[in-house]
Amino acid sequence: MGKTFENIRPHLRPTLLLAYPVVLSQLGHISVSFVDSVLVGRTGTVPLAAVSLGVSSTTVLMILGIGLSMGSVPLVAAAHGRRDLPDLGRLLASSVWLCALAGLVLAGVGQLVPSVLHLLGQSPEVVAMAAPWVRVISWSLLPLMVFQGFREFAEGLGLTRQAMWLSVLANVVNAALCYALVFGRWGAPAMGLMGSAWATLVARVLMAGLMAGYVLLAPRLHEYRAAVGRWLPDAATLRRLFDLGAPIGVQMAFEVGAFAASAIMIGWLGATTLAAHQVAINLASFTYMAASGIAAAATIRVGNLQGSGHLAEARQAGFAAYVLAFAFMGTMGLLFVATRQVAPLLYSHDPAVVGQAATLLLIAALFQVSDGLQVVGLGALRGLEDVKVPSVVALLAYWAVALPLGYVLGFRLHWGAPGVWVGLLLGLSIVAGVLLLRFRRETAPGAVIPAPESERVY
Repeated sequence: MGKTFENIRPHLRPTLLLAYPVVLSQLGHISVSFVDSVLVGRTGTVPLAAVSLGVSSTTVLMILGIGLSMGSVPLVAAAHGRRDLPDLGRLLASSVWLCALAGLVLAGVGQLVPSVLHLLGQSPEVVAMAAPWVRVISWSLLPLMVFQGFREFAEGLGLTRQAMWLSVLANVVNAALCYALVFGRWGAPAMGLMGSAWATLVARVLMAGLMAGYVLLAPRLHEYRAAVGRWLPDAATLRRLFDLGAPIGVQMAFEVGAFAASAIMIGWLGATTLAAHQVAINLASFTYMAASGIAAAATIRVGNLQGSGHLAEARQAGFAAYVLAFAFMGTMGLLFVATRQVAPLLYSHDPAVVGQAATLLLIAALFQVSDGLQVVGLGALRGLEDVKVPSVVALLAYWAVALPLGYVLGFRLHWGAPGVWVGLLLGLSIVAGVLLLRFRRETAPGAVIPAPESERVY
């Protein structure tokens, strides 16, 4: 054990330096939901439940798009490790095109979501408030995906701080606008729930414009822009990005979709229980996004080292990310236990909502470690360009085990929302264990280093 730690210790600091800006940037996505939930929760339990329904029904689309965009990170990291400038130029142009097109499609699909909300068995008053919120939020997926196209290219090069600062700025703007538009402050109209949706749209347009400006104008990225040649998509590169990004998006959609389905099931128990679920899942999402930042650092480090032919070091870098995630998520689990009666008060002062949320936070504390390990496993395997098997693992664990078990525990055995959460805990634990074993096998001494994507025959 001591020798193992000595091998990974040199990788801890580089991983942390890459991870912390990504963590803050990733938190930007969930901060939007956090601000919406906290401010809208002040206006009542039904609006908070409507935000929960809206977030659950649109987050799958957002995560599908983000996952698709993440296919560029291991390709850019590997090409950077090989110093392949022509390939980096093709990846830059094609990544932006793919993300922009995906954003248009996702925004269009989002406009169809309100028409099916009434089929999900939710309270009519919750559905009525959620439908227009979903329409506006769905349009914000287009600028979000443009932001992702530029961001993931920069992060593949190891430039993670720029997206962090832009996300922080955009979230400050979102919080200020949300406060003004929800409550009618500073001369703005009091729009209630809808104010949070319009604030999010404006903030995401700002994020897209600033990130595009950085990549297109920063002097340090001149050699990569010069290598583009023409800003038209390259068919072969688009296929490479899609073939790698689509399984990532599908895997992430399976996971987030399972949580969205759990929210729909919990909504059958009433607006109060759904509001409590929104409080607990929103707090748990913060820690998940932090672990997701560590996973993104693992993708960059593993991809870069694998691309330069150093598989043994790529293995050590992956395990360093595992250690960091275990330490962080274990600490967060203890914090959830200690603050379970206090943290929900940020969102609601309804005693029923606070009491149920406190119970759910106990279960969230248990699955913190599993959640952190499974997302880091996904990140490390992406660095090896191994994405299809993890997608199958996620499908089976969440949809064949977690959700059916959650339904049985929650509704057949009458455990309610805690039963649904226990099912999710089991699904996360299965994925974490299987992916850890796979990463160990794929990077074991004697394993064959995969050929670079640009040298593969399609």
